[in-house]
Amino acid sequence: MGVAAVGWPFLAPPTSQVVAHTQDAPWLFAGLLLLLVAVLAATISESGLGPKAVAMLGVLAATGAALRPIGAGTAGIEPMFFLMVLSGRVLGPGFGFVLGSLTMFASALLTGGVGPWMPFQMLAMGWFTMGAGLLPGADRLRGRAEVALLAAYGFVSAFAYGAVTNLAGWTFMKGNASNIAFDPGGPVAANLARFVAYCLATSLGWDLGRAIVTVVLTVLLGPAILRALRRATRRAAFEAPVTFEPPGP
Repeated sequence: MGVAAVGWPFLAPPTSQVVAHTQDAPWLFAGLLLLLVAVLAATISESGLGPKAVAMLGVLAATGAALRPIGAGTAGIEPMFFLMVLSGRVLGPGFGFVLGSLTMFASALLTGGVGPWMPFQMLAMGWFTMGAGLLPGADRLRGRAEVALLAAYGFVSAFAYGAVTNLAGWTFMKGNASNIAFDPGGPVAANLARFVAYCLATSLGWDLGRAIVTVVLTVLLGPAILRALRRATRRAAFEAPVTFEPPGP
């Protein structure tokens, strides 16, 4: 659903009527909330984590939301991204997707950033955090090698996040900037070139700042936060399973 909602300019043929539904962000938002609930329930049931893990999810989401206004998006100074990378690595892809989406939702309420762009930001942040949980070596890679891997992922994904969020608003430009605006009747290759030019002209500076801040904070604070998150995760999952035994004779 998210890929279709964000990537339709490159998926729908020029003659499609999908352009008439570009204002359906509220419906996407409602569907996304239901999807988050389903993913959270499935993750809890499969991993065996209890209420402590859900509480930790809430604490991390609140912490990430509180970090976002620090830079207010100025020059890409957004410290919440490094926390999402580290949390996704420890909690896994399912919890990572829910954490990223809920964090963006909570931060939008804090900063007044509620609008038709919010569900797309929630999707992008969910994918960003989920990707950290899908990186290889989750069980065996530790130390500097793991920090280097997470820093590299954070650097690349900072640009990917910017591209996804740009894609959500790019189609609304229409003829305002003909050289970089979306052309509903144009071929995919031409629109892709326009989109790349749009990203370079509008968000490259913010994306680069976000990438640098994410790398620096991951390298400086990553080892300590990874240890703390893993310790908290072990304690959250350390619950004796409930079993029922038949009564004795």
